[in-house]
Amino acid sequence: MDVLDSFRQHLAALPLPTGRALVAVSGGPDSVALLDLMSRTTDVHGLDLIVAHFDHGIHPESAAVADRVGDLARRFGLAYERGRGTLGPDATETLAREARYAFLESARLRASAAAIFLGHHADDQAETILMRVLAGSGPAGLAGMVEVCGSLIRPLLRFTRADLARYVRERSLPVWVDPANTDIRHQRVWLRSRVFPVLRDRIPAVTSVLHRVARHARHDRLAWNAVLDLIPGLDVRQESDGISVAGDFLRQYDSPLGESLLLAVARRVGCPLGPTRAEQVLAMLERGMSGSQLRLWKGWKAEVSFGRLHLVQSRTSDVPDPEWMIRGDRGEGTWGQWRFTWSRGRAPECQERVGLTAWFTPESLTVRGWEVGEKIRPLAGTGRRLIVRCFQDARVPRSRRQRWPIVAGAEEVVWIPGVCRSDALLPPRGTEALRVDAELV
Repeated sequence: MDVLDSFRQHLAALPLPTGRALVAVSGGPDSVALLDLMSRTTDVHGLDLIVAHFDHGIHPESAAVADRVGDLARRFGLAYERGRGTLGPDATETLAREARYAFLESARLRASAAAIFLGHHADDQAETILMRVLAGSGPAGLAGMVEVCGSLIRPLLRFTRADLARYVRERSLPVWVDPANTDIRHQRVWLRSRVFPVLRDRIPAVTSVLHRVARHARHDRLAWNAVLDLIPGLDVRQESDGISVAGDFLRQYDSPLGESLLLAVARRVGCPLGPTRAEQVLAMLERGMSGSQLRLWKGWKAEVSFGRLHLVQSRTSDVPDPEWMIRGDRGEGTWGQWRFTWSRGRAPECQERVGLTAWFTPESLTVRGWEVGEKIRPLAGTGRRLIVRCFQDARVPRSRRQRWPIVAGAEEVVWIPGVCRSDALLPPRGTEALRVDAELV
């Protein structure tokens, strides 16, 4: 079976999204082969493809390469997203990779795309596993790259570099070979050009052997992931910005078992937690101080709150969105990670004190962040209560509170979505009212 037929068959078996998708194209043989294969299998994936290229600003010819990738996108009749960095010739592999992935993710969000297709192949996988071995990775890290990980899709992991090079030659596709791919200052290049040839002389099947290591590690990861659901007391809860577990229950295990469970919890939501940081998280949990936090990597943090251990990722800036007013009989707006919709309707007989839907008498309403010291008059309560106390009563972790909006009338706070409804601006049953729905997205 040739590369195209094998790719078509393999792509059909992957859990693919719908809508738009980026194809990351560096201009090299692997990514150009991926672009050609994706463009010839639209009957299988049905995606609206966008070519994405990041010019790191490392090589003098990089701008010309970006132009050629743009020409290639036009040849395939596809939209083109181009990014530009200024890393310079001394940039490390890590810095270049982080800048590239940051661009790809921002491009994906701008295009409202569901996925990013990457050109990693079987030889890249073997190199990645060996690099992790040399870096002292734990068993989970030796699982290597997976074909589908969140928005990232790698459909070429079953093909070798030689397979793709042959495909490019047969199709006469224009490619550019990055000089950095021969620079042994980069560890991956050193492994590829110096280490793997020596290993293949002694162990001809070294690539297959490393793939077998990855399969064992993936099975181990799958097993630990399944264990999480077999321990009811752990009470694993997937949340909008991460995951949480019962802290007191996790704390009862000895260090090795507790660490293994915690790492499995983190992997379930893609939290980059390693053994060293896991030990620190467990130590923080052992101290048991509610509100304790530990910063992790890539915007993630661990937090102990009301007896639960939360792993959360901040997807927005700590600076709150500007306030805005709910206007008209119908509309939609966003504040941070929250979406609000509103429309006219008949007020119900009673409203929930804690809910994500509320009805108001027609009046100017503002969606904004809350301020320290502000209070609300809880529905069916007595007196006025500090907003921060309402968050505590609802067991909202401290790390989420600053990114939680409130709705205010002309004179006071009237609603904390999902936390507390005020007794103000309550419409009588059955009268014309403004219904507001809030959703954390």
